[in-house]
Amino acid sequence: MDVNAAVAAAAAIAGVLTGVIAMLAFRWSERDQKRPTRTSLHTDPVLPPGVDTVLSVLRSSAVVLDEADAVVKASSAAYALGLVRGGKLSIEPMLQMARDTRRDGEIRQVELDLPRRGSGRGEALAVSARVAPLGSRLVLLLVEDLTEARRIEAVRRDFVANVSHELKTPVGALSLLSEAVMDASDDPEAVERFAGRMQIEATRLTNLVQELIDLSRVQNDDPLEDAESVQVDELVAEAMDRCRHQAGTKQITMATNVGVPEGLDQGGGGRRAGGTADLHVWGNRGQLAAALGNLVENAVNYSPARTRVGIAARRVSAPGGDMIELAVTDQGIGISDKDKERIFERFYRVDPARSRATGGTGLGLAIVKHVVASHGGEVTVWSAEGQGSTFTLRLPEAAAARDRAFQHPDPGLDDEAGPTEPSPYEPLPSPEVLP
Repeated sequence: MDVNAAVAAAAAIAGVLTGVIAMLAFRWSERDQKRPTRTSLHTDPVLPPGVDTVLSVLRSSAVVLDEADAVVKASSAAYALGLVRGGKLSIEPMLQMARDTRRDGEIRQVELDLPRRGSGRGEALAVSARVAPLGSRLVLLLVEDLTEARRIEAVRRDFVANVSHELKTPVGALSLLSEAVMDASDDPEAVERFAGRMQIEATRLTNLVQELIDLSRVQNDDPLEDAESVQVDELVAEAMDRCRHQAGTKQITMATNVGVPEGLDQGGGGRRAGGTADLHVWGNRGQLAAALGNLVENAVNYSPARTRVGIAARRVSAPGGDMIELAVTDQGIGISDKDKERIFERFYRVDPARSRATGGTGLGLAIVKHVVASHGGEVTVWSAEGQGSTFTLRLPEAAAARDRAFQHPDPGLDDEAGPTEPSPYEPLPSPEVLP
């Protein structure tokens, strides 16, 4: 009995010990699961609730950094700007800002110039960087691209400076001439001469103000609100009639393949050289007439005497619908390659002395560019020095334009030159004296 009792007691003790050991093992396992492992210490921190959603809708480039300066979250715009590379913030000044903010919790902001990725022209991106703490462990970096805003501001600044300069010239001339008239009040011939000069300067000032108004109107108004089907032959006839006097004075012949009214074949008015089918474009008649008129007027003003200016129209196929091309070709002085890059800028003149002599303001081609762009078209130029130039307007045909939704670019204040390409029209013969 003693032996059996001892065995039973030993078995009971062993069972109790086994239970205790099992319970301790279970408790130890739970504690071990809750203890951070070496791997878990290096996992990405979890963003605070709602932050990920907010960052996804921001227009700014967003980067979230942890305490080790590793990127926890970055928007696609941040990668596009080259802010993040290899999981790290690649801009050292921004990285230093993040470290300082993490240390003292202060919000910091700075403007920087960054090298443009993939550009061999050495251009820089202007950005504004703002760093703020995000919780106790994370730092948020927001970067705004200011490049376009700075470019527009520079264009506005140059525009104001150019307007001031252009207005000062005729106003100053009028002031001096009026003083000369007063001093020569007893000399009728001098008064008549000075009065003639005053009239010229007053006309130049009037033209400048009017073209500034026209440019402002085509920039701010939507031409498609009052759009209509406009006959191309009427636009051509109006443009030729507008320049008939200047062409007749210089004995310049204007030729077109578009039907024009009779009676425009005298005094440099124009003559029909063939014919085209009835062509229509869709848009604001007044703006389209002004754009084509500016091109024809430039062609006449910059052409030598007794040469020819041609106006051609044709229908061309395009993926979104048929387009109408209007080309104005002259035998003038031509445009150099470097000038072709800038001719659509406001107040830019290829030959300033010649422009002032002809009364040009330097706004005509800028108006042409904005009118065509707002109508969903484009303007191109072909030119060779000493051989002449061809300006081509490409506009949607009326039927095609009504059937599709326009998504025309807003010309805004973009003053870069339009594209240049070889002229699709056969150039006029080289300048020569016509019989």
